[in-house]
Parts: sequence; C-alpha cells; structure tokens
Amino acid sequence: MDGNRATKLAMVLLCGCLLCAGCRSVAPRPVHTNAPLWIPPDAPRELDKVILPIYTIEPPDVLSIDAINIVPRSPYYLKTGDRIELYVEGVFPEQPIGRKVPIGDAEPYAEQTIYEQYMIESGGIVHLGPRYGSVRIAGKTVEDARLAIEKHLQTRSVANPKATLFLRETVGKQQIIDEHLVGPDGTVTLGSYGSVSVVGKTVAEAKAAIEAHLSQFLEAPEVSVVVFAFNSKVYYVITQGAGLGDAVVRFPVMGNETVMDAISGINGLTAASSARIWIARPGKNAAGCDQILPVDWLGITQRGDVATNYQLLPGDRVYVAEDKWIAFDQAVSKFTSPLERIMGFTLLGTGTVTRLSGNVLKGGGNPNTARGF
Repeated sequence: MDGNRATKLAMVLLCGCLLCAGCRSVAPRPVHTNAPLWIPPDAPRELDKVILPIYTIEPPDVLSIDAINIVPRSPYYLKTGDRIELYVEGVFPEQPIGRKVPIGDAEPYAEQTIYEQYMIESGGIVHLGPRYGSVRIAGKTVEDARLAIEKHLQTRSVANPKATLFLRETVGKQQIIDEHLVGPDGTVTLGSYGSVSVVGKTVAEAKAAIEAHLSQFLEAPEVSVVVFAFNSKVYYVITQGAGLGDAVVRFPVMGNETVMDAISGINGLTAASSARIWIARPGKNAAGCDQILPVDWLGITQRGDVATNYQLLPGDRVYVAEDKWIAFDQAVSKFTSPLERIMGFTLLGTGTVTRLSGNVLKGGGNPNTARGF
C-alpha cells in the first residue's frame, strides 16, 4: 500500500514538472505576440557591413584632450604649478645654478649664468639653489617676477644681475591635457577653466565648444579632441541560465562586431546553452513588429554561412536560449530536491532515535539481545 502511494506521488510530481516546463516559450519571437518574423533584406551582415553614423558623445564616454595652442590672456599672474624658464647673467662663476650654457668653441661653458626651467612650488616660490635661496613670484606678472628675481640676487651679493624670464607652461594647461570623463550632466571638467557641455555633439563640435569656452581665458586657444573610450554605445549578450538565472554581459560598440564576435566575447556557449540564438533590436521594423533576427549558429560555425552573422548595432541584444533538457532537469530538481532533503532528514532522525533507544543500549546494539534471544 505504501509503495503504491509513493508511486502515485512520484507520478503527480512528474506531471507537474512537465506542465511547468511546457509553459516555456522556445521560439525566437517576441513574448505575447503571434506576429510573423520579418527580416529586412538589407540587414548588415559579415560580408555586407555598413558604416555607423557619426559618433555623438554621451556619458560615460572618455575624451582625450590635448593642447595645441594655450596662451593665457594678458596680464597673466603666475600661479603655483606654473613652469618658467629663467636666464640670468652676472652670477658668481664658482656658484652656477642650473645647467651650463655653451657659448662657443673657445670658451665651451659660461659658468656665470643661470639657465634652467623651474616649477613654482608650494608657497609660490622657486628655488635657485643653496647659494641663492628662494624667491616668491606667485601672484606676479612675468615682468614683475623678473624684477623680483634680480632684486633678490642683489641681496645675495650679485652686483649687476640681468634676468630673462619666460612662461613655458601654465598649471591650467596641465588641467586641460588629460583624459576627461563625460559626467552624468554631459559635461567635461577642465579644472580651473570650468566645465563644458559636450553631450550630443560630434568630436568636431565638441572641439569647437571647448575652444569657445577657453577663449574666455586664453588667446586663440586650439585643442585636439579624440574619443579615448567609447562607453556610451553598447550591445548586450544575454545567456539564459536554464532556471538558475540569466547572465548579461555589456560590450562597447566599436563599429565592426558581428554575432560571432559577440559570442567569442563571452568565451563561447555554456553547457546550459542551446544553438537557438537571435538578435532583439530596439524599436519596430517596417511591419510594425518587434525586430527579431534569428541566427543560424550551426550555419555560421560549421558551414561558414554568413547570411545570419549580422553586424551588431548600438542597443542590440544577442539572446542565447537555454537547452530545454537542462532546463527541464533543473525544473525537476527544484521539486525533488526539497523532498529529498526532507526524506533524508527523516531517515537520519529515525535511525538516530533507534540507535539511542533504551533497548538497543541494553542489548549492546542488538535489539534481539534485550528480549533474551
């Protein structure tokens, strides 16, 4: 009788699993629609690719900006971090500062000169060496800084120093030359020069916008702009997990990827994947239906058939369906695993109680001994 009940229970569970598994849709078509698949004949493929539209900048792209002409408007006041080039005549020959400057064959080096590039350090000072000390020049114009250096050298017993000072690089230029992340508000930050909106612009338009913004602070600024990281235009590869959760991988669109490239990006199909693959493209097709492009995976890989090796466009979803038998096995396991654990726990508890019963202990582990047999 108990055996019949167990058999009936197993049959009920099996039928329930079959019904649940049968509710899954395996056809590569949109959910809750009976519209026929309509594949555009001009869909780009492996041997018939198209050039994508001109790239427009969006968050979170990364732009690489380089400075071609960065000259501050006059008057410019030196700042900490600026780089200057200093040339001074008339200093002590026994205490030269900087590298020696060649002036001719007969006299190869003139050691009575200062000629070096310096960075204005914290506190707005430049160090001229142990003999000549430091001079504070931040907040001064180039001419005022030159006069301050000459005056300082006179206090160090230099009779008639003649200084020439050039501004070689501003700290603002260092803030411009870098990789800049396009923020959520669509702007790039240029340090002390503020922010510039570049969202929705092409690279040429972004260059013009940045130069127009910098013209408030610089004389005829000129920069170069390239996209360092294409992060805003992407496609997705979704692998169905046979009841254990789907996996989604995001890839940037570089303009040349096909279905084969997408699958290679996830190191091929998994053990739970089937050969049923399709592309779900955002928007409606010419027939007003969802854009579903079925992929003949075996044809692409085994026969070299490029008819369904479609070129991927921004926003595409490459969907890899699960193997239905593995999905069925997982569905059955969801029903049977709890019962197996319950039955295992019950059997373990029963065995433990039996072994620890008084009769067993009295008989040295043999229940028949307690009865005198």
